[in-house]
Amino acid sequence: MSAMNAPQGEPSLLEAPEIMELGRRLGNCPMVMRFGDDEPETLAIALSDIEGSMRAFLKEQLPKLADPTITGEQLEDVLMDVREEFRHILYHLHYPEFFRILEPTHDWLTVIKYPATK
Repeated sequence: MSAMNAPQGEPSLLEAPEIMELGRRLGNCPMVMRFGDDEPETLAIALSDIEGSMRAFLKEQLPKLADPTITGEQLEDVLMDVREEFRHILYHLHYPEFFRILEPTHDWLTVIKYPATK
């Protein structure tokens, strides 16, 4: 996962002061605090990491997927990068208790082994 900078003037949670400020504000939300005193900070950090992964996908990986000159092994490398970013997003959707309502079961998070391609 690569750290992506937000465009100048665009709101972002990629820097520590913004993450801390969001955590402070989340600490005043009863719907967050019902999960415990650590949940505001956990949720703020998770949202920051999700932002980083989404920026990496939108700014780096999606343009490569849309590029018709990217084929073969190079395309597979991009797909592996996309899969890793999405895995990272799923982790940060699972870790804060606030988002666990999104998960009907943990079975779908299991990594499956695909047979080797020929």
